[in-house]
Amino acid sequence: MSFDREALRAAIATHGRVARVVVAEVQGSAPREVGAAMLVWQTNNGPAQSGTIGGGTLEYEAARHAFTAPRLQRLPLGPAMGQCCGGAVTLLTEVFEDAEDIPEDIFARGPGPMPFAVKKALTEARAQGVVTPKLYGAWMVEPVTRATRPIWVWGAGHVGRAIVTTLAPLPELAITWVDTAAARFPDHIPDGVTRLVAARPDTLVPYAPPEAEHLILTYSHALDLELCHRVLSHGFAFAGLIGSRTKWARFRNRLRDLGHTNAQIDRICCPIGQPDLGKHPQAIAVGVAAQVISRREITESYGERTG
Repeated sequence: MSFDREALRAAIATHGRVARVVVAEVQGSAPREVGAAMLVWQTNNGPAQSGTIGGGTLEYEAARHAFTAPRLQRLPLGPAMGQCCGGAVTLLTEVFEDAEDIPEDIFARGPGPMPFAVKKALTEARAQGVVTPKLYGAWMVEPVTRATRPIWVWGAGHVGRAIVTTLAPLPELAITWVDTAAARFPDHIPDGVTRLVAARPDTLVPYAPPEAEHLILTYSHALDLELCHRVLSHGFAFAGLIGSRTKWARFRNRLRDLGHTNAQIDRICCPIGQPDLGKHPQAIAVGVAAQVISRREITESYGERTG
């Protein structure tokens, strides 16, 4: 989990003063992990929010008192909240009117001079390139979110819309969304998503970074095939294609005719997501999101083993 500066900036621009509530410390069983956060703002009908710290009474009370709560409060979930988790959480609540002073890499803040333990943690984190959210006394240290995973979504139909809507809240994703006409996109594009319109989307493949992950789901089988061909020729971290086994068998033959080896073609995942979940666009989106998140976990675990 990390501090999403861009989400905070967008919330302030839309709603004015925004309170951020983050799980700063956990003891025993709790509904969310350290670093889980939500943003809260005032409306005429009471508090509204984005994000979650676990739901239930804990979240309800934290949102209700976000602008009046003490900066740090330790809450036993059973006695204080009537929740059955059995553990305790420490919440850090801060009110922001701008996000301009938040650093780009690590956000450390607290009362008084910075303790030696925090200085040491920051030095080690910057040297190793790894930082986890942690409370040091009254000082909180969090990594600041940076969109480091380029995801290119090809197609703005029902499935494309469901996938982008599902993936957009994940802070580490830099989503580029491509289709043939502006009218094919919804009126509202999620924050942080870059829309590209091109009569021939396949001509944009060279502009994707070689570490990009591609989700190919256009309205046209011919365009899907051309995108697969271009992506295989360009280089990529992952490529997923929507379709049936019959479609993929035909694509494999066509891609071989275009000069790609079986080993290269095998890098494309088809069908995409988790087909057993069904063919409803939202069901496909859930499966694809799980696949994307699983790839992140595998990559991070590999990095930890080899770092």
